[in-house]
This record gives sequence, C-alpha cells and structure tokens, in this order.
Amino acid sequence: MKHVAIVMGGYSSEWEISLASGQVVYESLDRTKYIPYKIHILKDKWVYVDENKQEYPIDKNDFSTNCQGKKITFDVVFNAIHGTPGEDGLLQAYFNLIHLPHTSCDFYQAALTMNKRDMLSVLKPFGIKTAISYYLNLGDKIDTETIIQRVGLPCFVKPNRSGSSFGISKVRTSEELLKAIDIAYKEDNEIIIESFLNGTEVSVGVIKYKGEVTVLPITEIVSENDFFDYEAKYLGKSQEITPARIDEVTQRKVEDIASRIYKILNMDGFSRSEFIIVDGVPFLLEMNTVPGLTRESILPKQAKEANISLTDLFDNAIVIALQNHLK
Repeated sequence: MKHVAIVMGGYSSEWEISLASGQVVYESLDRTKYIPYKIHILKDKWVYVDENKQEYPIDKNDFSTNCQGKKITFDVVFNAIHGTPGEDGLLQAYFNLIHLPHTSCDFYQAALTMNKRDMLSVLKPFGIKTAISYYLNLGDKIDTETIIQRVGLPCFVKPNRSGSSFGISKVRTSEELLKAIDIAYKEDNEIIIESFLNGTEVSVGVIKYKGEVTVLPITEIVSENDFFDYEAKYLGKSQEITPARIDEVTQRKVEDIASRIYKILNMDGFSRSEFIIVDGVPFLLEMNTVPGLTRESILPKQAKEANISLTDLFDNAIVIALQNHLK
C-alpha cells in the first residue's frame, strides 16, 4: 500500500478550485493500492487534514507529518494545485530536492508553461501558430496607440501567469484598454495582450497513459459570454462539447500539434492545451499542466470519452511518477 499525499489549495485565486480537484482525487483513488492523505498547502499553513478535519502540520524538511504521536511519510505526491506553487515549478523543485516523486511535470516545464509569453516564444520556431501579442511589465509606460496598432481591436488582456481566466478582459475600444490592464495587474505583474482570433475554441488533453503520449478526445468550448471566462468555466455559462464538432482533417491537425507540443517541451503528467481554430488552422493560446480534475472538469470528461475512469486516470499518473523516480 502506497501512501499518497494529495496536495491541494495553493497561493493563487484558484485555491478553492484546487481543493475541489484534490477532493475528487482523494475520493477516486483505489483503496486496495493506496492510502490517500489530503494535504492543504496554503499561504499561512501546510497541513494534513484528516477525515475529522483535524489539522496536523507538515514538516517541510522532509514533507512528513506527526499524527497522534506517529510520524507519517509519503511514497508519492499527487499534485492537484492549480497556479502557484503547484503549477509554476516551485513545488516540483522542492519535491525534487527531497527526492519525493510527484505526478506533475518537472520544475522547468512547469515554470515555462505557466509563463504564457515565454512558452509561446519557445514554440514559435517549431511552427506553432499563436496570436499577435504585446507584452507589459508592471511600471512600463503604457502607449495605448502603439498597443492597438500592434494587436488591433478587439483584443484580450491577460495576466501572464494566471489560470481559470482570472484577470482576463476582452477589450473593444481604446478607452477600455487601461482599465483591463489594471484588472490584469491585480493577478500578475506581467501582462500579455493578444489579438482577437475569430474561430472555434477547443481544449486538448494530452497525457502519458500506460507509457505512451496520448491525445484525449477534443473538447469544443461554446461560451454564452464573450469568451471562456470564469463564469463560463465554473458557473455553467458555457457548453463543453466532447468530442468537438470539427471535421476529421482539422481534428487530426489539432491532435498532431498538441502531441508535438507535449513532446517538444518534454512534458510529463497531465496537460490541457487551449487553441482557437481559424479557417482550419489551430492557434495555441496556452497550456495548463495541472488542469481541473473535478468530475465536471474538461480533462476528466475527455478521459471518460476515451473510456478511462477517474480511478484509472489517477492510478496511471501515480504509477508513472513512481517509475520516473526509479530512472
């Protein structure tokens, strides 16, 4: 029986979503193989939370806990933290230092993919299409005319290192641009401003399943709002159609690009990439390396469409993490 620490929470606006993901992992793990533990990693505390909601501090020296006089250590970590520190490389580097296997990608890949503009810059030489973009750092002079000349209107203003659509605005006029930039700066001190792509939005899960890079069935996103914002993602303001209503040629094109990106970046664990398809051409928006894992989240629905249960999906991630640790 392997002791599995399911880390959840985090330091970003996504912490509550992460707790929901971690709870589903906890409920789904095969109890004949694993003893799961819920570990809340929050800004003010790292604690093991037992079934009675009693909290026991985590010793950061070796990621252990002392529960009723008994020291508990873990064989593997299941990473369910969206955003920092679970999706930006900080926890991955920490677990590497203390030689504890974990289910997500390595720290460099996590840091790179969390940074939208760095990841897109790395992938462009490989022929991966992206929107036209403009970058700002907090304190930079803001020249709205130059920005609009570059990206056009409408455009999207996004925090560079944030998820779940927090801080994203669709801008239609030059007057809206400064307000959108202020909103984005509340989430991150780096901003990416992108041209509007008028097409079909799809989400593509790519995982390693039984040792093979596997592209899951594609999901089409149809938002009731102007774009796939927080309401659309989590409050029922969208349709998520799996498999996507795209022709076979386009499907194969998206699958090939998503698989190539996974391999180019030397990824491990879960990934979910977002694309806009314009006239049959996929444009990459971003990649999530710790995507939502609730029963209503996109990647688990894609796995279900591929006849992979949550128990199998999570078991596979743990098995691969343990195998990678032995290499």
